[in-house]
Amino acid sequence: KKKHTRPTFTGHQIFALEKTFERTKYLAGPERARLAYSLGMTESQVKVWFQNRRTKWRKKSALEPSSSSQQAGGSGGERAASETEDDEYNKPLDPDSDDEKIRLLLRKHR
Repeated sequence: KKKHTRPTFTGHQIFALEKTFERTKYLAGPERARLAYSLGMTESQVKVWFQNRRTKWRKKSALEPSSSSQQAGGSGGERAASETEDDEYNKPLDPDSDDEKIRLLLRKHR
């Protein structure tokens, strides 16, 4: 038997999933199918990603008393070189540990 390997999603896929999650925390069947098709993923992968992301979101919401005070201060280290940012965008992201990178990418593309 072949051991099941965990799928690694591209930065583009995670970005699109995060952007969709920002708009809606739950996807209906047709929306999920459309998103999965457009990202080259299976519906199961999208479904499980959303389940995991909602769990992470709930945990984070439970830990943060007020999320509005966190956004008050800037990051301070603004980058001038767009090439560096492009390199960062193309690197694979880990949704469990790259929260800040994902947040910056989402903010940049609003």
